[in-house]
Amino acid sequence: MNAPVLTIDGPSGSGKGTISRRLAGLFEWHLLDSGALYRLAGLAGRRNGVSLEDARGIASLATSMDVKFEEDAEGNERILFSDEDVTRDIRSETCGEDASRVASLPEVREALFAFQQSFCRPPGLVADGRDMGTQIFPDAPLKVFLTASAQERADRRYKQLKDKDIDVSLAALLQDIERRDARDASRAVAPLVPADDAYVIDSTNQSIDEVVAEVVELKNRIIGIG
Repeated sequence: MNAPVLTIDGPSGSGKGTISRRLAGLFEWHLLDSGALYRLAGLAGRRNGVSLEDARGIASLATSMDVKFEEDAEGNERILFSDEDVTRDIRSETCGEDASRVASLPEVREALFAFQQSFCRPPGLVADGRDMGTQIFPDAPLKVFLTASAQERADRRYKQLKDKDIDVSLAALLQDIERRDARDASRAVAPLVPADDAYVIDSTNQSIDEVVAEVVELKNRIIGIG
């Protein structure tokens, strides 16, 4: 690696996306949202009429994606797919379910492997995902595995969607999260598990600021200040 990497892995709804964006901003490091790449691969499949079970077809689409990660004037994420703003689209529950499905395909994971590693550039990288510390950046000096109870993650997602005026059922969200957890943890390729040397943080009863402070302390102690 030509720059320090902080990996933040964890299940859907654990807060890793929000935490990763906050940390990347604080450190002035690059940010990799690997989950968005798999959501985009699923979206590309649906838009091009390619079955999500067609591993080679989805992998081919994944390698040719035109993706840009940006921020709007207020610092919120903005994801461009072939110059179209798809930020809202890929955060839907359907896209999340599709991402979990295509992420289990070895051909798709292989297609996105080098692309994800290319984000490692000075001064540093915060890599957000499910296998950043175990597969993509196994030599990262600091690895965090962020988790929370399934109920807490469903509650957070429910509030997030309601704030965006998206109608959703809390019970259905909880069921989807539990099903996705089971699939992600049991898949043969890159299962969702903490790296052996990861620091596990349970955010169930912690605020965003508290988790950020804990990770900043780890970063300063292990990687250094600055």
